[in-house]
This record gives sequence, structure tokens and C-alpha cells, in this order.
Amino acid sequence: MSQNDPSQASSQSSRRQFLKASTAVAAGALAGGLAIGRSAHAAGDDTLKVGLVGCGGRGTGAAVNALSADKNCKLTAMADAFEDRLQGSLNSLRNSAVGAQVAVADEQCFVGFDAYQKLIDSGVDVVLLCTTPHFRPRQLKACIDAGKHVFCEKPVAVDAPGIRSILASSEAAKQKNLCIVSGLCWRYHYGVRETMQRVLDGAIGDILAMQETYLTGALWTRPRRPEQTEMEYQMRNWYNYTWLSGDHNVEQHVHSLDKASWAMGDQPPVRAWGLGGRQARDRDPQYGTIFDHHAVVYEYANGVKFSAFCRQQRECYNDTSDQFVGTKGRADILKHRIDGENEWRFRGNGGNMYDIEHHELFAAIRSGKPINNGRYMAVSTMLAILGRMVTYTGQTITWDAAINSKEDLSPSSYAWDADPPTLPDEQGHYEVAVPGVTTFV
Repeated sequence: MSQNDPSQASSQSSRRQFLKASTAVAAGALAGGLAIGRSAHAAGDDTLKVGLVGCGGRGTGAAVNALSADKNCKLTAMADAFEDRLQGSLNSLRNSAVGAQVAVADEQCFVGFDAYQKLIDSGVDVVLLCTTPHFRPRQLKACIDAGKHVFCEKPVAVDAPGIRSILASSEAAKQKNLCIVSGLCWRYHYGVRETMQRVLDGAIGDILAMQETYLTGALWTRPRRPEQTEMEYQMRNWYNYTWLSGDHNVEQHVHSLDKASWAMGDQPPVRAWGLGGRQARDRDPQYGTIFDHHAVVYEYANGVKFSAFCRQQRECYNDTSDQFVGTKGRADILKHRIDGENEWRFRGNGGNMYDIEHHELFAAIRSGKPINNGRYMAVSTMLAILGRMVTYTGQTITWDAAINSKEDLSPSSYAWDADPPTLPDEQGHYEVAVPGVTTFV
């Protein structure tokens, strides 16, 4: 672990230069013979075969959304680290409204750390990536390498090396005419879309400041069983470990950060600073390594300051909202309203964004006009990772330093008897970041 001073060091490249460089690297890797324009479905059959990777509640829900979106698709393969999670999901899907479209044979059920690759190799056309966030960069790369269309849940990584991988895979998908639709679902909500379009068209004038809040209660934990290895226990409780979830400001608050990034044209900020900690959770080991509150200010080159607050504590004031203030008025994105010189209210039906994102994915596949959400899902996730970096270290960190960070949260190997990146001490407690002590890598 090395210590830098990212607030003082000059960056090797500007934010735009980095993104252009990542695109050029990916494009260069693709030069010289990449097959472009694969068929949307198996020859002689217009049925799309769908595979689900990650069979928890979100994955099961995404499978229902996908099958509902296109009646001529079938779920043919499933993969998960855990057999019980896969079988529970499969049973639920078979007994759901889309049960007739579930055609998963026993030999198409894959379990373990390499299950995703076996599913990719099974002959599916579309992959739903709904695993724990840590695994998404390598799984997205494997899907694109194999020529699969992808629905990719948020967030898409937990560290900067993962983000760089996502950017490269997204560029590769463009070269292959493959779809990547992101689980940042508010971009598919009709009311939010219309409100955001008006903001982008200047309805509130030039944006001066933004505030995003995601204040909720505490989330779930699962008890430790005597027969579990440390790797299995952490995987079962993935939300509470930074290496698996990214912390809750990455896993959950990314939805809010994404809306602010959208308003800024998905251009990165110059720097960020903030505060955070673990107050209500104290050192309780059931909550692993994550904080219970984060507050971050992102500063943009045009002078805009964006304040982001998230908290997971019981018996506290809760709020989820997006407030943008401009020279001509203000916008409340989730309430779909604009006040000021160009007062406006959205009166239509917002639709079910979880269904809409899959409707648009399958329509794009069948039309041969790919959707690629790769860049914005990478930028929004990196915003969240930058936020965690500044709250964990207590330092001001530039975007350039953050996205070029060498901090890799991966374990040395993926096996049930392998050590995860963080281990409990003799009292069963985990090391938690301490602002002013934890260093930037």
C-alpha cells in the first residue's frame, strides 16, 4: 500500500484524455479481424436464449422482467455460486407468471465461481449479469468476448481497475454491435427521462448546485454457520464487505449519483472530498467492513458543486431525493417537477422502469440497433468509488488519481477454502477504514 497526495499531484492526463485513451486501447485491441454483426438469435429460429448469472432476489426479478419483455425468449441456463440460491430462484421462476418460458434443464444449472463461464458457453444469446458487484468486470468481459448481449446490474465494479475493465469491454461491445443495458433503471423511467431532458435542454438554466440524498435504515445480514469457511460466510453476506459490494454508497447510492452525472452530461468531476464513518454499527462484526454513513462533495470544472449524502442507520430520518438548482429555477427529479421561469409537471405514466429497460434491450437486439450504456454506467460507478475513497481516507482526491488507482480489491484466488481480502482478528472483528489513517492507493 502506497501513500499519495492526490490533491497536490498533477495528473498525467485530463479526465477526457483518460476516457479517450481507454477507448483507443480497447479499439486497438480489436483491430485486425474481429467479427462484427453477429446474429441476434440462433440460425433458423427467432427464439432468444437467455441465461441468468446471479440468482438472488434481484436476479430472479430481472429474469421475470426479461421474459415478460419478449414472449419469444426462453430462460435456458442459470448460474450462481450457491446451489441453494440457484434452485430457490429456479423454483420461483417456474411458478411465476413467466413459468412457461423457463426451460432450464438440470445440466444447464451451473454452480461455483466458474459457473458464469459455463453458462456463457452453453449457447445463450443474452446474459443477465446480476451477481455480486465485485464479479461484474470479469463477467462482462467474458460475455463480450463470447459475443453475448448483456443486461448488467449496477454497480459495475468496486475498484478502479474494475472500471477500466468495464470501459474496455464496453468499447469492445460497440465494435461487435452487442447490446449492454445497465441496471441504472431510473434512466428508463418515463417521468425521470422527461424531467431530465428538460433539465438538459436548459429549463432551469445553467446548473449551479445539486444535492442527492439516499437515507435509509439498516439492511440485512445472515448468521454465520459453524461449517462455513470465511470465504463462504463473506460471500453469503456480500453486502457488508467492501471488496464484494463496494460499500453501500457504491451499491445503493449509485442510483442517485447516476442522476447527477446524467445532468452533467456524464462528464467526471475534477475532485471530491467528504466525510464518513461507522457510528451506529460500531465494530459489530456482522456488518463486516462497510461504513454506515457517507457525505461527499464533488467539484466540477465549471464550478458546480454536487453534494451527496447516504446513510444506513435505524430509527433516523429517511429521504431519497434529487434536487438541482439552476440560474432559472430548480428541478425535483423524483417528483418530476420544475419550478421557476419554466414551471412544469410531468402528468403521464412513468411506467415500470424494470420492465422498460428489458423491453428496450430486446427491441434493440431484434432490430440490430444496439444500445450501449457502458460508458455512463462506468462513470457513475466510478463517482461512487471516488466517494468511498475520500470518506475512507479523509483526503481530497482528484478524478484522475482515483480512476488511475492501483487499489485492487480482488482476493488472491477464488475458492471456498481461500482467504478473502479481509480477515477477522482473534476477537472476530474486521479492520474498518479510519479517515486520516487509511491511505489512498
